Amino acid sequence: MAKSLSLADHFDSRKLLRYTLPTIAMMVFTSIYSVVDGLFVSNFAGKTPFAAVNFIYPLLMILASVGFMTGTGGSALVAKILGEGDKERAHRTFSLVIYFSIVVGIVLAIIAFIFLEPIARLMGAEGEILLESIRYGRILSLSLPAFILQMMFQSFMVTADRPSLGLLFSFISGCLNILLDYIFIALCGWGIEGAAIATALSQVVGAILPVAYLASPNKSLLRLGRTRWSGADIAQTCLNGSSEMATQISLSLVVMLYNVQLLRYIGEDGVAAFGVVGYIQFIFISIFLGYSIGSSPIVSYNHGARRHDELRGVVRRSLRIVGLFAVVLTILAELLATPLSRIFVGYDEGLFLLTRKALTIYSISFLLQGFSIYASSMFTALNNGVVSAVISFSRTLIFESGAVMLLPLLVGIDGIWWAVTVAECVAVALCSFFFVHLQKRYHY
Repeated sequence: MAKSLSLADHFDSRKLLRYTLPTIAMMVFTSIYSVVDGLFVSNFAGKTPFAAVNFIYPLLMILASVGFMTGTGGSALVAKILGEGDKERAHRTFSLVIYFSIVVGIVLAIIAFIFLEPIARLMGAEGEILLESIRYGRILSLSLPAFILQMMFQSFMVTADRPSLGLLFSFISGCLNILLDYIFIALCGWGIEGAAIATALSQVVGAILPVAYLASPNKSLLRLGRTRWSGADIAQTCLNGSSEMATQISLSLVVMLYNVQLLRYIGEDGVAAFGVVGYIQFIFISIFLGYSIGSSPIVSYNHGARRHDELRGVVRRSLRIVGLFAVVLTILAELLATPLSRIFVGYDEGLFLLTRKALTIYSISFLLQGFSIYASSMFTALNNGVVSAVISFSRTLIFESGAVMLLPLLVGIDGIWWAVTVAECVAVALCSFFFVHLQKRYHY
Protein backbone atom coordinates (compact mmCIF):
# COMPACT_ATOMS: atom_id res chain seq x y z
CA MET A 1 0.00 0.00 0.00
CA ALA A 2 1.34 3.44 -0.91
CA LYS A 3 2.47 5.62 1.95
CA SER A 4 0.06 8.40 2.89
CA LEU A 5 1.16 11.88 1.88
CA SER A 6 1.32 14.83 4.27
CA LEU A 7 1.73 18.56 3.76
CA ALA A 8 5.36 18.38 4.89
CA ASP A 9 6.38 15.96 2.11
CA HIS A 10 8.33 16.78 -1.02
CA PHE A 11 5.89 16.86 -3.94
CA ASP A 12 6.90 15.88 -7.46
CA SER A 13 4.30 15.86 -10.24
CA ARG A 14 3.17 12.32 -9.48
CA LYS A 15 2.69 13.05 -5.79
CA LEU A 16 0.87 16.28 -6.57
CA LEU A 17 -1.62 14.39 -8.73
CA ARG A 18 -1.96 11.64 -6.14
CA TYR A 19 -2.55 14.13 -3.33
CA THR A 20 -5.06 16.25 -5.27
CA LEU A 21 -6.88 13.38 -6.99
CA PRO A 22 -9.46 12.89 -4.19
CA THR A 23 -10.32 16.60 -4.24
CA ILE A 24 -10.54 16.60 -8.04
CA ALA A 25 -12.80 13.55 -7.89
CA MET A 26 -14.87 15.20 -5.13
CA MET A 27 -15.39 18.35 -7.19
CA VAL A 28 -16.18 16.41 -10.36
CA PHE A 29 -18.65 14.19 -8.57
CA THR A 30 -20.26 17.19 -6.87
CA SER A 31 -20.66 18.88 -10.24
CA ILE A 32 -22.09 15.74 -11.83
CA TYR A 33 -24.75 15.24 -9.20
CA SER A 34 -25.64 18.93 -9.46
CA VAL A 35 -26.09 18.42 -13.20
CA VAL A 36 -28.39 15.46 -12.55
CA ASP A 37 -31.03 17.92 -11.29
CA GLY A 38 -31.03 19.62 -14.66
CA LEU A 39 -31.03 16.34 -16.55
CA PHE A 40 -34.09 15.04 -14.71
CA VAL A 41 -35.92 18.37 -14.84
CA SER A 42 -35.26 18.82 -18.56
CA ASN A 43 -36.34 15.31 -19.57
CA PHE A 44 -39.23 14.78 -17.13
CA ALA A 45 -40.59 18.29 -16.46
CA GLY A 46 -39.81 20.12 -19.72
CA LYS A 47 -37.74 23.00 -21.00
CA THR A 48 -39.61 25.77 -19.14
CA PRO A 49 -38.86 24.34 -15.64
CA PHE A 50 -35.34 23.58 -16.89
CA ALA A 51 -34.88 27.20 -17.95
CA ALA A 52 -36.30 28.33 -14.58
CA VAL A 53 -33.75 26.24 -12.64
CA ASN A 54 -30.90 27.79 -14.59
CA PHE A 55 -32.43 31.24 -14.28
CA ILE A 56 -32.70 31.32 -10.47
CA TYR A 57 -29.75 29.15 -9.43
CA PRO A 58 -27.11 31.88 -9.92
CA LEU A 59 -28.88 34.02 -7.32
CA LEU A 60 -28.67 31.21 -4.77
CA MET A 61 -25.00 30.69 -5.63
CA ILE A 62 -24.29 34.35 -4.90
CA LEU A 63 -25.60 33.85 -1.35
CA ALA A 64 -23.81 30.52 -0.94
CA SER A 65 -20.52 32.07 -2.07
CA VAL A 66 -19.86 32.77 1.62
CA GLY A 67 -18.92 29.09 1.79
CA PHE A 68 -16.25 29.54 -0.87
CA MET A 69 -14.88 32.57 0.95
CA THR A 70 -14.71 31.10 4.45
CA GLY A 71 -13.70 27.66 3.19
CA THR A 72 -10.76 28.65 1.01
CA GLY A 73 -9.81 31.69 3.10
CA GLY A 74 -10.06 29.79 6.37
CA SER A 75 -8.15 26.82 4.96
CA ALA A 76 -5.32 29.07 3.82
CA LEU A 77 -5.07 30.65 7.28
CA VAL A 78 -5.35 27.36 9.18
CA ALA A 79 -2.81 25.60 6.92
CA LYS A 80 -0.38 28.49 7.43
CA ILE A 81 -0.83 28.21 11.22
CA LEU A 82 -0.21 24.46 11.01
CA GLY A 83 2.96 25.16 9.02
CA GLU A 84 4.08 27.46 11.84
CA GLY A 85 3.58 24.58 14.29
CA ASP A 86 0.73 25.97 16.44
CA LYS A 87 -1.84 23.14 16.36
CA GLU A 88 -4.03 24.43 19.19
CA ARG A 89 -4.50 27.80 17.52
CA ALA A 90 -5.27 25.99 14.25
CA HIS A 91 -8.09 24.05 15.98
CA ARG A 92 -9.53 27.22 17.52
CA THR A 93 -9.38 29.16 14.25
CA PHE A 94 -10.97 26.31 12.31
CA SER A 95 -13.84 26.04 14.82
CA LEU A 96 -14.41 29.79 14.84
CA VAL A 97 -14.69 29.92 11.05
CA ILE A 98 -17.22 27.06 11.03
CA TYR A 99 -19.45 28.61 13.71
CA PHE A 100 -19.26 32.04 12.09
CA SER A 101 -20.31 30.59 8.73
CA ILE A 102 -23.32 28.80 10.23
CA VAL A 103 -24.66 32.04 11.69
CA VAL A 104 -24.12 33.92 8.42
CA GLY A 105 -25.82 31.10 6.52
CA ILE A 106 -28.95 31.29 8.66
CA VAL A 107 -29.23 35.06 8.13
CA LEU A 108 -28.80 34.69 4.37
CA ALA A 109 -31.41 31.91 4.22
CA ILE A 110 -34.00 34.20 5.81
CA ILE A 111 -33.16 37.02 3.40
CA ALA A 112 -33.35 34.70 0.39
CA PHE A 113 -36.73 33.27 1.34
CA ILE A 114 -38.29 36.71 1.83
CA PHE A 115 -36.85 38.58 -1.15
CA LEU A 116 -36.59 35.85 -3.79
CA GLU A 117 -39.69 36.85 -5.75
CA PRO A 118 -38.99 40.60 -6.11
CA ILE A 119 -35.40 39.87 -7.09
CA ALA A 120 -36.53 37.34 -9.71
CA ARG A 121 -38.93 39.91 -11.13
CA LEU A 122 -36.16 42.50 -11.20
CA MET A 123 -34.02 40.02 -13.16
CA GLY A 124 -36.73 39.90 -15.82
CA ALA A 125 -38.58 36.70 -14.94
CA GLU A 126 -42.27 36.63 -15.68
CA GLY A 127 -45.06 34.17 -16.33
CA GLU A 128 -44.34 30.47 -15.93
CA ILE A 129 -40.58 30.93 -15.57
CA LEU A 130 -41.16 33.27 -12.61
CA LEU A 131 -43.49 30.82 -10.84
CA GLU A 132 -41.16 27.85 -11.38
CA SER A 133 -38.13 29.87 -10.27
CA ILE A 134 -39.81 30.83 -6.99
CA ARG A 135 -40.91 27.24 -6.30
CA TYR A 136 -37.36 25.96 -6.80
CA GLY A 137 -35.52 28.83 -5.12
CA ARG A 138 -37.53 29.04 -1.90
CA ILE A 139 -37.07 25.35 -1.12
CA LEU A 140 -33.32 25.57 -1.69
CA SER A 141 -33.03 28.74 0.40
CA LEU A 142 -34.01 26.68 3.46
CA SER A 143 -30.91 24.49 3.08
CA LEU A 144 -28.53 27.41 2.44
CA PRO A 145 -26.60 27.04 5.76
CA ALA A 146 -25.96 23.37 4.95
CA PHE A 147 -24.91 24.24 1.40
CA ILE A 148 -22.41 26.77 2.74
CA LEU A 149 -20.91 24.18 5.09
CA GLN A 150 -20.75 21.58 2.34
CA MET A 151 -18.71 23.95 0.17
CA MET A 152 -16.43 24.87 3.07
CA PHE A 153 -15.51 21.27 3.80
CA GLN A 154 -14.34 20.77 0.23
CA SER A 155 -11.35 22.86 1.32
CA PHE A 156 -11.13 21.99 5.02
CA MET A 157 -11.09 18.20 4.52
CA VAL A 158 -7.94 18.69 2.42
CA THR A 159 -6.35 20.89 5.09
CA ALA A 160 -7.27 18.21 7.66
CA ASP A 161 -5.22 15.75 5.57
CA ARG A 162 -8.37 13.74 4.85
CA PRO A 163 -9.12 14.44 1.15
CA SER A 164 -10.22 10.84 0.57
CA LEU A 165 -12.75 11.09 3.38
CA GLY A 166 -14.03 14.34 1.89
CA LEU A 167 -14.51 12.48 -1.38
CA LEU A 168 -16.48 9.76 0.44
CA PHE A 169 -18.78 12.33 2.05
CA SER A 170 -19.40 13.95 -1.34
CA PHE A 171 -20.04 10.54 -2.89
CA ILE A 172 -22.66 9.70 -0.26
CA SER A 173 -24.34 13.09 -0.62
CA GLY A 174 -24.28 12.88 -4.41
CA CYS A 175 -25.70 9.37 -4.58
CA LEU A 176 -28.49 10.44 -2.27
CA ASN A 177 -29.31 13.39 -4.55
CA ILE A 178 -29.40 11.21 -7.65
CA LEU A 179 -31.59 8.62 -5.93
CA LEU A 180 -34.00 11.24 -4.61
CA ASP A 181 -34.13 12.95 -8.02
CA TYR A 182 -35.22 9.67 -9.55
CA ILE A 183 -37.83 9.05 -6.84
CA PHE A 184 -39.23 12.58 -6.59
CA ILE A 185 -39.11 13.60 -10.28
CA ALA A 186 -39.27 10.44 -12.37
CA LEU A 187 -41.47 8.28 -10.13
CA CYS A 188 -43.54 10.73 -8.08
CA GLY A 189 -43.82 13.41 -10.77
CA TRP A 190 -43.10 16.28 -8.37
CA GLY A 191 -41.29 18.24 -11.08
CA ILE A 192 -39.19 21.20 -10.08
CA GLU A 193 -40.19 20.95 -6.40
CA GLY A 194 -38.91 17.38 -6.34
CA ALA A 195 -35.56 18.50 -7.74
CA ALA A 196 -35.27 21.20 -5.07
CA ILE A 197 -36.17 18.86 -2.20
CA ALA A 198 -33.69 16.23 -3.42
CA THR A 199 -30.89 18.79 -3.62
CA ALA A 200 -31.71 20.33 -0.24
CA LEU A 201 -31.72 16.97 1.56
CA SER A 202 -28.42 15.94 -0.04
CA GLN A 203 -26.83 19.24 1.03
CA VAL A 204 -27.91 18.66 4.63
CA VAL A 205 -26.32 15.20 4.60
CA GLY A 206 -23.20 16.59 2.92
CA ALA A 207 -22.83 19.10 5.78
CA ILE A 208 -23.66 16.81 8.71
CA LEU A 209 -21.16 14.05 7.85
CA PRO A 210 -17.94 16.13 8.02
CA VAL A 211 -19.21 18.09 11.06
CA ALA A 212 -19.84 14.83 12.91
CA TYR A 213 -16.41 13.47 11.99
CA LEU A 214 -14.39 16.57 12.87
CA ALA A 215 -16.34 17.20 16.10
CA SER A 216 -15.53 13.68 17.36
CA PRO A 217 -12.09 12.30 18.34
CA ASN A 218 -10.18 11.74 15.10
CA LYS A 219 -6.64 11.45 13.73
CA SER A 220 -6.86 14.32 11.26
CA LEU A 221 -5.03 17.64 11.60
CA LEU A 222 -8.22 19.48 12.61
CA ARG A 223 -10.73 19.19 15.45
CA LEU A 224 -14.04 21.04 15.76
CA GLY A 225 -14.50 22.17 19.35
CA ARG A 226 -14.20 25.16 21.62
CA THR A 227 -13.07 28.48 20.33
CA ARG A 228 -13.00 32.15 21.19
CA TRP A 229 -13.83 35.18 19.12
CA SER A 230 -11.03 36.67 17.07
CA GLY A 231 -12.02 39.50 14.79
CA ALA A 232 -8.53 39.44 13.27
CA ASP A 233 -8.84 35.78 12.26
CA ILE A 234 -12.29 36.29 10.75
CA ALA A 235 -11.05 39.37 8.90
CA GLN A 236 -8.02 37.47 7.56
CA THR A 237 -10.24 34.55 6.55
CA CYS A 238 -12.60 36.85 4.67
CA LEU A 239 -9.73 38.71 3.04
CA ASN A 240 -7.99 35.49 2.00
CA GLY A 241 -11.17 34.03 0.56
CA SER A 242 -12.54 37.24 -0.90
CA SER A 243 -11.25 36.23 -4.33
CA GLU A 244 -13.18 32.96 -4.28
CA MET A 245 -16.30 34.80 -3.13
CA ALA A 246 -15.71 37.44 -5.80
CA THR A 247 -15.30 34.67 -8.35
CA GLN A 248 -18.57 33.01 -7.43
CA ILE A 249 -20.51 36.26 -7.20
CA SER A 250 -19.04 37.48 -10.46
CA LEU A 251 -19.76 34.18 -12.21
CA SER A 252 -23.32 34.24 -10.98
CA LEU A 253 -23.83 37.84 -12.03
CA VAL A 254 -22.36 37.08 -15.41
CA VAL A 255 -24.71 34.10 -15.80
CA MET A 256 -27.61 36.43 -14.98
CA LEU A 257 -26.33 38.82 -17.64
CA TYR A 258 -26.08 35.96 -20.13
CA ASN A 259 -29.68 35.06 -19.38
CA VAL A 260 -30.83 38.64 -19.89
CA GLN A 261 -28.99 38.83 -23.23
CA LEU A 262 -30.26 35.43 -24.33
CA LEU A 263 -33.86 36.32 -23.49
CA ARG A 264 -33.41 39.46 -25.55
CA TYR A 265 -31.74 37.87 -28.60
CA ILE A 266 -33.13 34.31 -28.64
CA GLY A 267 -35.79 33.83 -25.96
CA GLU A 268 -36.48 30.90 -23.64
CA ASP A 269 -34.53 28.45 -25.85
CA GLY A 270 -31.41 30.56 -25.40
CA VAL A 271 -31.64 30.32 -21.60
CA ALA A 272 -32.17 26.55 -21.84
CA ALA A 273 -29.21 26.14 -24.21
CA PHE A 274 -26.97 28.17 -21.93
CA GLY A 275 -28.13 26.00 -19.04
CA VAL A 276 -26.70 22.93 -20.79
CA VAL A 277 -23.47 24.77 -21.62
CA GLY A 278 -23.23 25.85 -17.98
CA TYR A 279 -23.64 22.29 -16.73
CA ILE A 280 -20.90 21.00 -19.03
CA GLN A 281 -18.62 23.87 -18.02
CA PHE A 282 -19.36 23.13 -14.36
CA ILE A 283 -18.16 19.55 -14.78
CA PHE A 284 -15.06 20.43 -16.78
CA ILE A 285 -13.77 23.37 -14.74
CA SER A 286 -14.38 21.36 -11.56
CA ILE A 287 -11.17 19.54 -12.49
CA PHE A 288 -9.28 22.85 -12.42
CA LEU A 289 -11.06 23.86 -9.21
CA GLY A 290 -10.39 20.48 -7.61
CA TYR A 291 -6.70 20.62 -8.41
CA SER A 292 -6.42 24.22 -7.19
CA ILE A 293 -8.25 23.50 -3.93
CA GLY A 294 -6.32 20.27 -3.39
CA SER A 295 -2.91 21.83 -3.93
CA SER A 296 -3.58 25.10 -2.05
CA PRO A 297 -2.83 23.73 1.46
CA ILE A 298 0.56 22.54 0.16
CA VAL A 299 1.32 26.06 -1.04
CA SER A 300 0.11 27.59 2.25
CA TYR A 301 2.06 25.12 4.39
CA ASN A 302 5.35 25.66 2.56
CA HIS A 303 4.79 29.42 2.59
CA GLY A 304 4.26 29.34 6.37
CA ALA A 305 7.26 27.04 6.88
CA ARG A 306 9.43 29.21 4.57
CA ARG A 307 10.36 26.24 2.39
CA HIS A 308 10.94 28.36 -0.69
CA ASP A 309 12.51 25.68 -2.89
CA GLU A 310 9.59 23.33 -2.26
CA LEU A 311 7.08 26.12 -2.90
CA ARG A 312 8.79 26.98 -6.18
CA GLY A 313 8.67 23.39 -7.34
CA VAL A 314 5.00 22.94 -6.44
CA VAL A 315 3.91 26.08 -8.34
CA ARG A 316 5.89 25.29 -11.48
CA ARG A 317 4.75 21.67 -11.62
CA SER A 318 1.17 22.81 -11.04
CA LEU A 319 1.27 25.12 -14.04
CA ARG A 320 2.39 22.22 -16.23
CA ILE A 321 -0.35 19.98 -14.87
CA VAL A 322 -3.00 22.66 -15.44
CA GLY A 323 -1.75 23.08 -19.02
CA LEU A 324 -2.10 19.36 -19.66
CA PHE A 325 -5.64 19.35 -18.25
CA ALA A 326 -6.51 22.35 -20.44
CA VAL A 327 -5.57 20.65 -23.70
CA VAL A 328 -7.25 17.34 -22.86
CA LEU A 329 -10.49 18.94 -21.64
CA THR A 330 -10.81 21.21 -24.67
CA ILE A 331 -10.43 18.30 -27.09
CA LEU A 332 -12.86 16.20 -25.05
CA ALA A 333 -15.47 18.98 -24.95
CA GLU A 334 -15.35 19.43 -28.71
CA LEU A 335 -15.72 15.69 -29.33
CA LEU A 336 -18.63 15.34 -26.89
CA ALA A 337 -20.60 18.44 -27.91
CA THR A 338 -23.12 16.47 -29.98
CA PRO A 339 -23.86 13.56 -27.60
CA LEU A 340 -23.99 15.78 -24.52
CA SER A 341 -26.41 18.19 -26.17
CA ARG A 342 -28.53 15.25 -27.30
CA ILE A 343 -28.75 13.85 -23.75
CA PHE A 344 -30.13 17.09 -22.33
CA VAL A 345 -32.36 18.50 -25.05
CA GLY A 346 -32.63 15.82 -27.73
CA TYR A 347 -36.41 16.01 -27.49
CA ASP A 348 -36.37 19.42 -29.27
CA GLU A 349 -34.40 19.49 -32.55
CA GLY A 350 -34.12 23.28 -32.74
CA LEU A 351 -32.94 23.54 -29.16
CA PHE A 352 -30.50 20.66 -29.74
CA LEU A 353 -28.86 22.40 -32.73
CA LEU A 354 -28.59 25.68 -30.83
CA THR A 355 -27.06 23.96 -27.79
CA ARG A 356 -24.54 22.00 -29.85
CA LYS A 357 -23.33 25.12 -31.63
CA ALA A 358 -23.07 27.05 -28.34
CA LEU A 359 -21.10 24.27 -26.66
CA THR A 360 -18.71 23.91 -29.61
CA ILE A 361 -17.80 27.61 -29.48
CA TYR A 362 -17.79 27.94 -25.68
CA SER A 363 -15.49 24.93 -25.16
CA ILE A 364 -12.49 26.73 -26.65
CA SER A 365 -12.28 28.71 -23.40
CA PHE A 366 -11.18 25.58 -21.51
CA LEU A 367 -7.70 26.14 -22.98
CA LEU A 368 -7.40 29.24 -20.76
CA GLN A 369 -9.74 29.00 -17.77
CA GLY A 370 -7.54 26.66 -15.74
CA PHE A 371 -4.63 29.11 -15.57
CA SER A 372 -6.80 31.92 -14.23
CA ILE A 373 -8.42 29.62 -11.68
CA TYR A 374 -5.06 28.31 -10.47
CA ALA A 375 -3.49 31.77 -10.28
CA SER A 376 -6.32 33.10 -8.13
CA SER A 377 -6.18 30.04 -5.87
CA MET A 378 -2.41 30.26 -5.53
CA PHE A 379 -2.47 33.85 -4.29
CA THR A 380 -5.24 32.94 -1.85
CA ALA A 381 -3.01 30.14 -0.55
CA LEU A 382 -0.20 32.68 -0.15
CA ASN A 383 -2.61 34.74 2.00
CA ASN A 384 -2.72 37.54 -0.57
CA GLY A 385 -6.47 37.89 -0.88
CA VAL A 386 -6.26 41.28 -2.58
CA VAL A 387 -4.42 40.08 -5.69
CA SER A 388 -6.52 36.94 -5.83
CA ALA A 389 -9.70 39.04 -5.63
CA VAL A 390 -8.50 41.39 -8.37
CA ILE A 391 -7.89 38.42 -10.68
CA SER A 392 -11.23 36.81 -9.92
CA PHE A 393 -13.25 40.00 -10.06
CA SER A 394 -11.64 41.20 -13.28
CA ARG A 395 -11.85 37.96 -15.27
CA THR A 396 -15.56 37.53 -14.72
CA LEU A 397 -17.40 40.67 -13.72
CA ILE A 398 -15.33 43.08 -15.81
CA PHE A 399 -13.85 41.16 -18.75
CA GLU A 400 -16.62 38.62 -19.35
CA SER A 401 -19.48 41.02 -18.64
CA GLY A 402 -17.99 43.53 -21.04
CA ALA A 403 -17.53 40.85 -23.69
CA VAL A 404 -21.06 39.46 -23.42
CA MET A 405 -22.51 42.97 -23.78
CA LEU A 406 -20.24 44.14 -26.60
CA LEU A 407 -19.65 41.10 -28.83
CA PRO A 408 -23.32 40.49 -29.80
CA LEU A 409 -23.39 44.05 -31.14
CA LEU A 410 -20.27 43.39 -33.24
CA VAL A 411 -20.66 39.80 -34.46
CA GLY A 412 -24.27 38.88 -33.67
CA ILE A 413 -25.66 36.11 -31.48
CA ASP A 414 -22.50 33.99 -31.68
CA GLY A 415 -20.72 36.76 -29.79
CA ILE A 416 -22.52 35.59 -26.64
CA TRP A 417 -20.83 32.19 -26.90
CA TRP A 418 -17.40 33.70 -27.74
CA ALA A 419 -17.48 36.11 -24.78
CA VAL A 420 -15.85 33.80 -22.22
CA THR A 421 -12.88 32.96 -24.50
CA VAL A 422 -12.18 36.62 -25.21
CA ALA A 423 -12.44 37.44 -21.49
CA GLU A 424 -10.08 34.61 -20.49
CA CYS A 425 -7.41 35.83 -22.94
CA VAL A 426 -7.32 39.16 -21.11
CA ALA A 427 -7.48 37.43 -17.71
CA VAL A 428 -4.46 35.22 -18.44
CA ALA A 429 -2.48 38.35 -19.38
CA LEU A 430 -3.44 39.91 -16.02
CA CYS A 431 -2.45 36.75 -14.13
CA SER A 432 0.92 36.71 -15.90
CA PHE A 433 1.57 40.28 -14.80
CA PHE A 434 0.94 39.50 -11.12
CA PHE A 435 2.86 36.24 -11.32
CA VAL A 436 6.01 37.96 -12.60
CA HIS A 437 5.60 41.07 -10.45
CA LEU A 438 5.26 39.21 -7.12
CA GLN A 439 7.62 36.27 -7.55
CA LYS A 440 10.43 37.91 -5.55
CA ARG A 441 8.12 38.47 -2.58
CA TYR A 442 6.92 34.86 -2.39
CA HIS A 443 9.96 33.05 -3.84
CA TYR A 444 7.93 30.74 -6.08
